[in-house]
Amino acid sequence: MTQTPAAPAPRVGVLVVAYNAASTLVHTLDRLPAGFRATVDHVLLADDASQDDTYAIGMAYRDTSDLPLTVVRHEKNLGYGGNQKAGYRWAIGHGLDVVVLLHGDGQYAPEVIEDLVRPLTEGRADAVFGSRMMVRGQALKGGMPLYKFVGNRILSTFQNAMTGAGLSEWHSGYRAYRVDALADLALDTYSDGFDFDTEIILGLLDAGKHVAEVPIPTYYGDEICYVNGMAYARDVARDVVRHRARRMGFGAQGAVDAEAYELKPSPHSSHGRILAWLAASAPGSVLDVGCSDGAFGALARAEGHRVVGVDVVKHDGVGARLDDFVEADLERGLPDEVGTGYDHVVAADVLEHVTQPEVLLRDIAARLAPGGEVLVSVPNFGHWYPRGRTALGLFDYDSRGPLDRGHVRFFTRRSFEKLVRECGLRIAERDVVGVPVDVLDRGRTGGRRVDLARAVGAADRAAVRGWPTLFGYQLLYRLEPA
Repeated sequence: MTQTPAAPAPRVGVLVVAYNAASTLVHTLDRLPAGFRATVDHVLLADDASQDDTYAIGMAYRDTSDLPLTVVRHEKNLGYGGNQKAGYRWAIGHGLDVVVLLHGDGQYAPEVIEDLVRPLTEGRADAVFGSRMMVRGQALKGGMPLYKFVGNRILSTFQNAMTGAGLSEWHSGYRAYRVDALADLALDTYSDGFDFDTEIILGLLDAGKHVAEVPIPTYYGDEICYVNGMAYARDVARDVVRHRARRMGFGAQGAVDAEAYELKPSPHSSHGRILAWLAASAPGSVLDVGCSDGAFGALARAEGHRVVGVDVVKHDGVGARLDDFVEADLERGLPDEVGTGYDHVVAADVLEHVTQPEVLLRDIAARLAPGGEVLVSVPNFGHWYPRGRTALGLFDYDSRGPLDRGHVRFFTRRSFEKLVRECGLRIAERDVVGVPVDVLDRGRTGGRRVDLARAVGAADRAAVRGWPTLFGYQLLYRLEPA
């Protein structure tokens, strides 16, 4: 009987980051457990241009130790994050399976390094963080200064609220990673400073990686801390706010689904208002122009309407959600297969995506049955956000919203209503909606929801009522042939 050969043991490496660690380095390396020393594939000591004898002490240790140790010295200080980037490139280039980040100052206990490695070698996580906060009271008993403890808790709570990550601590520097998980991250785009540790967490969350935590003891000795606490707090808070904003669609690199347009289900959103108009009318025929994956059309069907969708791409499942679907490039107008005689034509967030909206709008009007109507929503370029951006000279595209990178035409209330008249239509009813509060939870990866939507939504709607052209996020219209 042929036996299947056993899988090779994972190759585990250690990246020791060191800066002016001459007084602590030997003791830190000596504390690595004997069993781990016997199995570790390689250890890289990365001296980040220290001003003391860290490099010389590391070389002497290499020559007398049983550790498979390589010592490098950066001629120029790369920074805490830059030193890690160089080390992770080394780990990837050497084909390691797991790499552990260990600080040369001995602040994190080498004795428990195997606790961090085990979930990775057993395939239970992509990253493991040593947490000083998992055991209640342990951090303070271990000598963590009270101001650092309070700052850690405040920042970690804020970061969890912004991302939904649910980590007990965001600020531990004792970490282990699967190297293939690191290879999936854009590490070179991350900070070279101390907020690198926060940015790598955000990258792991974005990539859908599983992050685990294990408790570690807390030790504070006489090591010198090179972290400016206030600057660090500012940087990590800025990082998570920017990350959340990008996930919500604000900023040039939002992590959004480019294949299907997102349904906004709130009754206060453009989709919710248009659906309410359809629900108030007798069941009839609906042409959903730019139907995307058919999620909105499915809701219209649930109100008793027969829905035909048209879009440039046929998304998975759209045929099951709609009564019929026609694949067509709206830049070229509506194809003959769409037909005519519709009671309602919906063009929700469509006209801003075509270079000649007047041509498409006239074509839409020609598909109406007698007494039919066009239901339209367009983003309001007069909203305070794009208005403020352009006033400051910061015009650029976002991933969502009025400055969506897919928009090629921009409308204010005045310019759009002029377009309506030029296309032979008249306004039967107009409305305006504020920011879709649904986006407040976009970008959170899990955890308990922080319910800001009700308060923020109420305040935004009040502002919209008071000054609709400034605070209105989208303009909505019911249009009829003039």
